[in-house]
Amino acid sequence: MSAHTAQTELKLSGKLILEGDMHCETGLHVGAGKGSLEIGGADNPVVKDAHGRPYVPGSSLRGRIRALLEQATGMAVPSELVYISKRKGQEVRIHQSDRPDDEICVLFGRSPGRMEKVSGGDIDSNYATPARLSVFDAPLILDSITSQMRETLDDELTEVKSENAIDRITSQANPRTLERVPAGARFRIRMVLDVLCAEDSTLPALLIQGLRLLEDDALGGGGSRGSGRVSFGDLKLTWRGSDYYAAGAPEKEIASGADVAGLQGKVQEIGEFLFAA
Repeated sequence: MSAHTAQTELKLSGKLILEGDMHCETGLHVGAGKGSLEIGGADNPVVKDAHGRPYVPGSSLRGRIRALLEQATGMAVPSELVYISKRKGQEVRIHQSDRPDDEICVLFGRSPGRMEKVSGGDIDSNYATPARLSVFDAPLILDSITSQMRETLDDELTEVKSENAIDRITSQANPRTLERVPAGARFRIRMVLDVLCAEDSTLPALLIQGLRLLEDDALGGGGSRGSGRVSFGDLKLTWRGSDYYAAGAPEKEIASGADVAGLQGKVQEIGEFLFAA
């Protein structure tokens, strides 16, 4: 838990800008839904932009980081979870509390109102927290799909992985196909962390922890079957204080060309820097 209280005053001190590359160590499938199924296409296509290029939605990346942090901090238990959807077969449960020092809710934000707790009862809170973290859609770096890779792909930018589900009684195979961005592809990520008070100086460490957890987990679908392993590199962390926006003051580079482990080694330095700022 953090040092935030209900009396903490919020005023923009500045923004931490994190940019870098996300590498696909294995094929990556972030699904577009069955609504975009094409004749002759894969059963499960990847999400693409208006130009037909795969990308990773910021909501997918942000949601996965949040889920991993909820698990790591012990918040993914019934007493800490609420329903945001109770539709049968499509239930969605996330962590939310009305505690002002709850770092997950501080980082990702929360809205006031009544929510049903998974363990029973309701949360009825007027306490709102503006989200500190914004995660933007990550476009594919086209040059990362080399001409050599394209020779073996099923489409210009993607591959199709075929799988079989086997009936345990009859041994009948049920084939399915999964469209994936191939291993070796890279996406350009951008995240912005608003610093609204001195107590926010602990939040960069929480974000970096989430990135490191993701590197040993999976993003998107099919993670338990080999898809979705990613890593982060060439990371640049920049501070833009409030005077950058108000008076054109220069930004300050905190780290450049780093990996997640390198950023984690700077956590204390980053926190002290923000507190001084």
